[in-house]
Amino acid sequence: MPSTTSFTVNGRTYRPPAVPIVVICLDGCANEYLDAALLRGRMPNLSRMILSGWRGLARAAMPTFTNVNNTSIVTGRPPSVHGIGGNFFYDTHSGEEVMMNSSRFVRVETIFPSAAKAGRKVAVVTAKEKLRDIFAAGLITEGGIAFSSEKAADAVKETHGIGGVTEIVGPKPEIYSGDASVYVLKAGVALLERGMADFLYLSTTDFMQHKYAPEAEEILDFHAQIDAELGRLLELGAVVGFTADHGMNAKQKADGSPNVIYLESELVEQFGEGFRVILPITDPYVVHHGALGSFAQVHVPEHVSITEVQAWIQAKQGVTECHDRETAARLMELPSDRMGDLVVASGRDVVLGRTPEHHDLGALEGGLRSHGGRYEEMVPLIFSRPLSLEHAALAAGDPRNFDIFDFTINGTR
Repeated sequence: MPSTTSFTVNGRTYRPPAVPIVVICLDGCANEYLDAALLRGRMPNLSRMILSGWRGLARAAMPTFTNVNNTSIVTGRPPSVHGIGGNFFYDTHSGEEVMMNSSRFVRVETIFPSAAKAGRKVAVVTAKEKLRDIFAAGLITEGGIAFSSEKAADAVKETHGIGGVTEIVGPKPEIYSGDASVYVLKAGVALLERGMADFLYLSTTDFMQHKYAPEAEEILDFHAQIDAELGRLLELGAVVGFTADHGMNAKQKADGSPNVIYLESELVEQFGEGFRVILPITDPYVVHHGALGSFAQVHVPEHVSITEVQAWIQAKQGVTECHDRETAARLMELPSDRMGDLVVASGRDVVLGRTPEHHDLGALEGGLRSHGGRYEEMVPLIFSRPLSLEHAALAAGDPRNFDIFDFTINGTR
């Protein structure tokens, strides 16, 4: 029987029931994707889960990127606390642009080591290898499991808590595919079936959402596959919490070309050299988005007025917000020491770039769909059991996607 020993992490106490706990982050899953699949009868297990449980919306952390929100989910805290304010940032001390895909950048612990110490069999499966180091921090030494679809064949007991993943789950999938996400849920099912885990976090990749609109047959098929694995998790008696790290929107003009503001080029033309625009969506997976998202950090050269630049950016068509560092840190709950002088967010159908030369748009497959701004902030929040009165009241207010473990563990009945 799963342990019911409570544990406290980052100011939150978790009191798990004596059943398997599964939290799913379906990367890039805007509510429109679920609606399209549910209306067409492609997700019958999710439909039953909603009828017997609870469905609503939650607000994601800003910026609406993968590393930011996954780290918030697994720590239960916003970026201002855990320190991951993007996939990428400019370290003003070293003068380097740095990828934040390592646990060394995370300023608080995840909930996983404490859950393992409390007697839970913890397993974390992610599609993208870039997240595994963050998820695995402190977990393997406590007897937990952490591996990715992308590098499933490389998992070994000493560093991943498990070996022979491909024998248990199947051959590793191509990362640029829907299979990479389905594999994550299949792995969760396999670990639960074998009694190897009873406390799971399953985090997918958004390749399919970047590539396809909600009504496309390809993504409807994808969601049907996700639903089949979801059904197996429910059959195994798991309490399931379901959310996303961010939504997804088309970011293109009527002719299908990307709707881009090349912010660094335009700033240099207007004010002169010395600007550095950081795009925190930047990561190794360029086929997804070409490093174009709806959020940017701007480092302003000393000889230029920040206030003047802010006013100029804010007046641009397609820009929805432009804040100074302190204001953005307060409004968006961001770590101020890993931010630019200005923070910029763009409209629903607009992305921000550096210069035309900086982005390899030839790597994009199909039209541009991306995320990062306010218009990808609202995400699904679904539970397989009804909520308690206390948590139902919280859900009626301003729930966050990083409340998911608290709701799933403490708030379902």
